Amino acid sequence: MRFAGPPPAIPRAETTNTFWFNDAQNTINSRFDAGDAGRPGKARNLIMFLGDGMSIPTIAAARTLLGQRNNRTGEEAQLSFETFPTTGLVKTYCTNAQIADSACSATAYLNGVKANSGTIGVTAAVPRYNCGASIPASTHTESIAAWALADGRDAGIVTTTRVTHASPAGAYAHVANRNWENDAAVRSSGQDPSLCPDIAHQLIHSNPGKQFKVILGGGRREFIPSSIIDEEGTAGRRTDGRNLIQEWQADKAAGNVSHRYIWNRAQLLEANENLPQYLLGLFEGSHLKYHLNSDPNEPSLAELTETAIRMLSRNDKGFFLFVEGGRIDHAHHDNQVELALDETIELSAAVARARELLSDDDTLLVVTADHAHVMSFNGYSPRGRDILGPSNSRDSNNVPYMTLSYANGPGFRPHENDQRVDVTQEDNYGSVDWRSHVDAPLGSETHGGDDVALFALGPRHALFSGLYEQSHVPHRMAAVACIGPSRGACNTATTHYPAFYLVLLVAVITRYVVTL
Repeated sequence: MRFAGPPPAIPRAETTNTFWFNDAQNTINSRFDAGDAGRPGKARNLIMFLGDGMSIPTIAAARTLLGQRNNRTGEEAQLSFETFPTTGLVKTYCTNAQIADSACSATAYLNGVKANSGTIGVTAAVPRYNCGASIPASTHTESIAAWALADGRDAGIVTTTRVTHASPAGAYAHVANRNWENDAAVRSSGQDPSLCPDIAHQLIHSNPGKQFKVILGGGRREFIPSSIIDEEGTAGRRTDGRNLIQEWQADKAAGNVSHRYIWNRAQLLEANENLPQYLLGLFEGSHLKYHLNSDPNEPSLAELTETAIRMLSRNDKGFFLFVEGGRIDHAHHDNQVELALDETIELSAAVARARELLSDDDTLLVVTADHAHVMSFNGYSPRGRDILGPSNSRDSNNVPYMTLSYANGPGFRPHENDQRVDVTQEDNYGSVDWRSHVDAPLGSETHGGDDVALFALGPRHALFSGLYEQSHVPHRMAAVACIGPSRGACNTATTHYPAFYLVLLVAVITRYVVTL
């Protein structure tokens, strides 16, 4: 029977922090009580790697491309994180959306609370665009970065997008509209930035953002006035006349801490030789270039990750680091499949670099995605066929179709004589910017509602197995590190043991007493 009529109302309880916290904590406690959290241990360091839009078909296709680049059939290859011992599945819907965007999902996997589409760091009591509703502190959510900082650890963010984009903003911002990255964007929505500060302003002047030891990504335009042209010719977008980069520098100088602002790869490598206490790196006016389109001025995601780890590892108590391969998503939106897969391989390289630098004994690595995309991996090609090429079979009109194609997006080609055109005959076919064919024409390809995969390595990695809400992710990470609202669960983990071990312990004590 098909669902008819308007959808039911969202339960009011889901608009609170408490609902989602209890939902996660109850599951975590039950896993620990059952001895179902993996080998004992506590994480000193936490790293969350986020492949924006890294659907399960994207992972499968990327591993195949990686193998084929190494002159193998490809299907048998593995991305670095596919070797991790625990894999789980994550449900990505938002409180008001069947299919998530990168804002409400960031609130879930970084703050542990599901929210409305387009909002960041606030509960579902805040509708998108409603500045007034987002002002009360009771509607704000706290990120796992804030939990780490409150415990005396350090925190930072790395991304290939603007550092004010939806995913990284989930680590520090509270905002009713993900697009409010600068003051002009707030004003253009008819809102007052003095009441609802823009995302860039929050990163520089509010906690926890101003406490981050390392901030690496793109987005210079969000931090400088429209009267200024940045180092690479991009005009600023701020209309309040403020230069937030200079304000960040002034704040650190006032605190008498060493700091450095950098904007290119050479400066990044130079900074590695004498790391300051605080590092701000903005490498593009907007997003970083795709890896396949980059130039020598652009650092790789692995290089950014290494610098961030070196910055944060100086704290003996540990750290939380968020690393995003953000342009997987952008390439999918444009139906540019080779770029999407290559960005996934770049994320894999960053994960591999992190594992080289840190010990599995005290570092928990989690690799996941915020949402899926509508790229399909289809056909009946023999093993080893070019993953970026057409299937070995053709459609019913004898027209080739691609092994990797999309349900919708800008790559649609109008049919001719009631049949699809042969896209393999196009002049730019095979170029990295070529768009695969799609079914439904749209200006931008949509996200998918699929569950996404999560891979975990390190202390208590087994806690991440199974199928669970996306809002559980930061709570489970916090439970392994004994920080934030999961302290109780973590403390329980140190005193609760599987029944077998309790019986063994009682037997040993009894024998000892009898011997005495």
